[in-house]
Amino acid sequence: RALVAPSLFEGCNCFRQRLVLSTLSGKRVKIRNIRSKDDNPGLRDFEASFIRLLDKVTNGTRIEINQTGTVLFYQPGLLYGGSVEHECNVQRSIGYYLEALLMLAPFMKTPLRAVLKGVTNDPTDPSVDLLKVTAIPLMKKFGIDGDGLEIKVLKRGMAPAGGGEVLFTCPVRRSMKPVHLTEPGKIKRIRGTAFSVRVSPQMANRIVDSARSILNKFIPDIYIYTDHMKGASSGKSPGFGLTLVAETVNGTFLGAEVVSTPQGQGDPVLPEDLGRNCAKLLLEEVYRGGCVDSTNQSLSLLYMTLGQQDVSKTLLGPLSPYTVEFLRHIRDFFQIMFKIEQQKPGEDEQKGGEKVLMTCVGAGYSNINKTIK
Repeated sequence: RALVAPSLFEGCNCFRQRLVLSTLSGKRVKIRNIRSKDDNPGLRDFEASFIRLLDKVTNGTRIEINQTGTVLFYQPGLLYGGSVEHECNVQRSIGYYLEALLMLAPFMKTPLRAVLKGVTNDPTDPSVDLLKVTAIPLMKKFGIDGDGLEIKVLKRGMAPAGGGEVLFTCPVRRSMKPVHLTEPGKIKRIRGTAFSVRVSPQMANRIVDSARSILNKFIPDIYIYTDHMKGASSGKSPGFGLTLVAETVNGTFLGAEVVSTPQGQGDPVLPEDLGRNCAKLLLEEVYRGGCVDSTNQSLSLLYMTLGQQDVSKTLLGPLSPYTVEFLRHIRDFFQIMFKIEQQKPGEDEQKGGEKVLMTCVGAGYSNINKTIK
């Protein structure tokens, strides 16, 4: 281990990807020039908070950061898991931290029980609600299931002040099973959650009505819950939002969400507009299609990479720029290359965006931390 030079990276882009893959592959990384030309150089508070979270779920991780915070050396320890509580930085939502935990949790030594505090819904990161309805069913397809797998919103917290609380529990697995997700199937129902905190509960109803005004033209089976949290569980800032998920006959979940503008930033948004925008985003996501929605592309590709030494196939919509970077990092850390085939929509098919069929042979990664019983 000591003889291998750490992988060198530049800049703050794809920061989470590098640290997550480094932790899984056991390879040390050194990231240089982190915002070195910036007026305020070095790691941001939310990145430092992310490193602390990784430190909490691992055992024996070595982290060195230089004075200005522009160079980070990270030597991963063993993924330990267990019970963790973390105060997430409010510059980013809990989803930013949770996405990484979803990637790491199945490979821990003991099942993870993480309580994350901070912002549950904000306009930049996938919200906790979205990950709950799209990432969890996806994890089940890779054989991570059981009663222990859940994401629960205990308190909502809107940007900018936060005050939310989320519980994430996940069982551990020895290895990932290979998947063949090539038939997304037709949409059979749409579910959603319209939430409002520290504003009139009527806001959520207005969101639901406007979203239904668009979606009812396509499908009758729509149910949108209204979730109005009061008192201590409503966090510190006002706001409202909508998360929608379309489920297909083959159990594919495609999600979309919109959140109101954080208090004191930019123009306020009407609940009617928000509902309509979210419905349109959901239709856009359905158009892009595939067996995994755009938020979870990298999660599914990671699980395929770490699967048993067998062929996995997944049909995705157009790859997001984040996913493209992720594929490059998978090549750097695991030497796994995907076969990428463009799929043209057929004549008889309802027209949708161009799809990509991703195929790879798993690295045969097995959870070294889990003791054999």
